[in-house]
Amino acid sequence: MRILILGSGGREHAFAWKINQSNHCTRLFVAPGNSGTSTIAENINISITDFEAIKSLVIDQNIDMVIVGPEDPLVLGIHDFFLNDPQLKNVAVIGPEKAAAQLEGSKEFAKAFMMRHNIPTAAYQAFHKNNIEEGYAFLETLKPPYVLKADGLAAGKGVLILNELSEAKSELKKMLLDAKFGEASSKVVIEEFLDGIELSCFVLTDGENYKILPTAKDYKRIGEGDTGLNTGGMGAVSPVPFANNILMQKVEERIVKPTVEGLKKDNLPYKGFIFIGLINVRNEPKVIEYNVRMGDPETEVVLPRLKNDLVEIFQAIHQQTLDEISIEIDSRAATTVMLVSGGYPEAYEKGKEIKGIDDVEDSILFHAGANLVDGKVLTTGGRVMAITSYGDTYKEAIKKSYQSISKLCFDKMYFRKDIGFDL
Repeated sequence: MRILILGSGGREHAFAWKINQSNHCTRLFVAPGNSGTSTIAENINISITDFEAIKSLVIDQNIDMVIVGPEDPLVLGIHDFFLNDPQLKNVAVIGPEKAAAQLEGSKEFAKAFMMRHNIPTAAYQAFHKNNIEEGYAFLETLKPPYVLKADGLAAGKGVLILNELSEAKSELKKMLLDAKFGEASSKVVIEEFLDGIELSCFVLTDGENYKILPTAKDYKRIGEGDTGLNTGGMGAVSPVPFANNILMQKVEERIVKPTVEGLKKDNLPYKGFIFIGLINVRNEPKVIEYNVRMGDPETEVVLPRLKNDLVEIFQAIHQQTLDEISIEIDSRAATTVMLVSGGYPEAYEKGKEIKGIDDVEDSILFHAGANLVDGKVLTTGGRVMAITSYGDTYKEAIKKSYQSISKLCFDKMYFRKDIGFDL
């Protein structure tokens, strides 16, 4: 099979790394890709939302399967674009159709879906600029901290958790009236704060059947001890030590099954990954959010633990035969630590040379915001590289990741030194 991966981050490098191990893959393309994917696939410099350019590439290269990494093309309807085009309709697309992608594209849509299908989640209300006064009044009925979420896509940064009522009202005004997150915050969901510990559950579905992948926990805040601004993710651990059989049975019965059944009942065609962001509140799981693709950097710890041929799984999703696949998981733990540019998630400089890559032996380096320029690997983004390691325990794995990081450097390199601290 000739396969195309859309995206340029660590998640897409991890997909390429895993797919490259499959005997079913005869040629692999990544658009636009990065310095990591360039060593195992052919990078094609086109935009992930330029559907016509993607069509030309798929036809020119006789591509059989397209794996959509990020959420933007899915929310914009790339799967529908393929289905509605006579030249593309037989190409396997891994990712939901546009209507189902609203689970990530709109926080309010996702909350209404959960309420409709009795999936446990936090109480909420949604507001826009015309009823901002009602938003202020709703905040007054809640206990701190206050949770404000931009309704639309905000690159993982559209959630604010605030301790002061006055600050919450001020931020609501900035989001609705001053477009703090652009169009994404033209509507804001305010919800009750759930106190617990977070984890991520990853589900594969072909629209009829589902399989649950290994759990993971990521660390969103820039600062140690989970402080500071939200990022796209600073590291991840898999499996999650507290996600025991009892908790995961509750997750499957109360959340995974009703989600897959709800998609069918609501006629929301879905072939791909469902990322369920969970919070464990006194051993009772509740949903924080849905994503309609794999998480990043969770992919960099989940895929290394998957023993199956990933292409065979994707073929089963396309053919709706996922029930015939048995998922095999590596018993070892996997951890990843993200190296980021100094200043991220705010302003940061690009074009810094990354040194020491060839010196790392005990970890897998998944490139993210990095590209190959004149034989040198240079930084191009905020999150630069994920350093993934295996271990018999997560503590052993995390130690290896940090040992590998000591061999790497670039100007103003930053990383959290406490990944896994709360486990």
